[in-house]
Amino acid sequence: MVYRFLLISLNIDAILGEVTIFDRRQKLSEITKGNHLGDAYTTTLVRVKAQEGGRSRLGMEALMWVSNSERPLHTSELCHALGVKIGSPDLNPETAPTARTLLACCLGLVAVEESSSTVRLVHSSLQEYLSNNPGLFQSPHSMIAEACLTYLNFRCVRELSPTLCSAPPAVPLVGYASSYWGKHIKWEKMERVIPLALGLLIEFEQHISSQLLLLRYDEDRRWWEPGFDRMRGPTGFTGLHAAASLGIVEIVAALLAKKGWDINATDTMGRTALAWAARGGHADVVEILLQLKDIDPNAADTEHGQTPLWWAAEGGHEKVVKFLLEREDISLDTADTEYGQTPLWWATEGGYEGVVKLLLGKENINPNTADTRYGQTPLSRAAENGLEGVVKLLLKRGDINPDATGTRYGQTPLWWAAKSGHEGVVKLLLERNDINPNSTDEEYGRTPLFWAAENGHEGVVKLLLGREEINPNAANIGFDQTLLLWAAENGHEGVAQLLLQREDINPNTPDTSFGRTPLAWAAEKGHDGVVRFLLERDDVNPNAADTHFGLTPLRWAAGRGHEGVVKLLLERADINPNPADTVFGQTPLLCAEEGGHEGVVKLLLEREDTNPNTADTEYGQTPLMWAVEYALEGVVRLLLEREDINPDATDTECGRTPLLWAAWWGREGAVKLLLDRDDVNPDILDFSGESALQLAASRGHTRVVDLLSTTNPPHPPRS
Repeated sequence: MVYRFLLISLNIDAILGEVTIFDRRQKLSEITKGNHLGDAYTTTLVRVKAQEGGRSRLGMEALMWVSNSERPLHTSELCHALGVKIGSPDLNPETAPTARTLLACCLGLVAVEESSSTVRLVHSSLQEYLSNNPGLFQSPHSMIAEACLTYLNFRCVRELSPTLCSAPPAVPLVGYASSYWGKHIKWEKMERVIPLALGLLIEFEQHISSQLLLLRYDEDRRWWEPGFDRMRGPTGFTGLHAAASLGIVEIVAALLAKKGWDINATDTMGRTALAWAARGGHADVVEILLQLKDIDPNAADTEHGQTPLWWAAEGGHEKVVKFLLEREDISLDTADTEYGQTPLWWATEGGYEGVVKLLLGKENINPNTADTRYGQTPLSRAAENGLEGVVKLLLKRGDINPDATGTRYGQTPLWWAAKSGHEGVVKLLLERNDINPNSTDEEYGRTPLFWAAENGHEGVVKLLLGREEINPNAANIGFDQTLLLWAAENGHEGVAQLLLQREDINPNTPDTSFGRTPLAWAAEKGHDGVVRFLLERDDVNPNAADTHFGLTPLRWAAGRGHEGVVKLLLERADINPNPADTVFGQTPLLCAEEGGHEGVVKLLLEREDTNPNTADTEYGQTPLMWAVEYALEGVVRLLLEREDINPDATDTECGRTPLLWAAWWGREGAVKLLLDRDDVNPDILDFSGESALQLAASRGHTRVVDLLSTTNPPHPPRS
């Protein structure tokens, strides 16, 4: 499908040329097989080059621009780019081709995206083809940069207001040229573009490009960077700032030689040229600037106080950091004014081991400075992010505090590593004798072991339990939930098993909020594996009820329909299958019925000591009545198979038997099953004096009426 689409786009005649009908069919067949697409492009390009007049140059230059541009070009931008005459002092609109003309000159290799009016290559495979054939265009990036700079130096462009935020329609290429001429020079540097760049940059503050370049930086800024205030305009953003931000060392050197600059001047964003170079990681530019006599290597941005070293460390620019650290007057621990994060903090955050190593090589650096946003030290941040290499470097410092607590909630590096499950970092920290493995945070009172258990980090739990002083029964603040309780509730089998292997663990400690034991939580959540491990302990009480509602593990599992857990619990000889809760007096059997869990009902009724007649304390209804009400015909059958079932038990609210309730609800199947028993009395009346037949008739259950009438003649109507 792709090849056929391309063949249509590329113009069949252009590809096949002057051949016979038979040859055309054969050649077309070969191309559409998929192994001659490159040949198709080659053939078309030959024809593009063979065009007469200026069409050949126009077609190839259009392909050069489209395939090498930093972003998709609008048709108007491309047309103006192709109309630029190098050396001309001003724009001549007549030299710009029309969109139709340039498309025609490309012989189908270029198309216009209708939705965005941008120009693109006909297919992504063409981009690959052009990239693999660099000889098609000679120095494309230098040519594009030269055209962009020529355009920006046109008189009509220089006369534009520097406060404009977009290119006027009359000069559409200004936006692209302002934003990307520097990138094209970075790709390919040619001497002839330097004078053009200098012509633009000498009075850059008065040029629209200054504003447009800052706006592009504003779009690409990090989340914590201040936005560019376009209302203030590009004040202070000089050509030196721009060249430093672009990292073009030749142009920076030429600018410094051509004009006297205030090297420490700040732009509208409060940033020096050195800060721009450091931010972009342009080491060659940084090296040149640092050689200047009056340079201030510590000049901080006026907005958030980031120094050049801060920017270099944040971006992981190792070579820039190295140059800056060679200065004796460099400030190592200057933090930004918004979040209090130092260069070392940011190098740690990014995991830049090389930068961290360089910074820690300075004896007078403070490795324990916590930021004001998170309250974390570099070690805490590295521990949370699992950066083993950085942690190792930090721990080598003799003045490092491995137990430094954050200013926010008092979390230590070990706490962060354990919570996040970084085994390698936990191991490194536990190798220290001065580490406290039982430290708690100030918010929840949880230890590192607690968080590792809650989050199911089995490897971390194992490492922490290897410390003799560890407390496996520590509970958090507020709910007094133990490690085992959290592991049980969340179903972390491996963690639960590790904890239960310890003799000093108490498997029955309930929480204070709900009064549930680990077994109760695991049963409610249906964690079969954890329940199995708990029940293997002889000291686990399978009948421990919570303090709120008197619910036992079996009651929880039955109500939730967890058959696997119910089966495990019922295998215990000391299990009580009939515990009723303290609120409604509902047994596990009643709760299983209420939830429609027939499998659980079957398991419970297989126990001889399960009482099938225990009624709830709210309405006095038996399991058989509940099964009738919830239309659980299979459960009705199971209950009636029990020899100890009482089929005529009455509830305490209405005085109705299971048959009376079946007649009331119109449960035909249940009525039939009940009437098949010899010990069911169909003549029992409820507290209102109504029989099963009368109840069915009053509710309009005709089929039930027929069943009851066949078994027992209808009673005379009441007076």
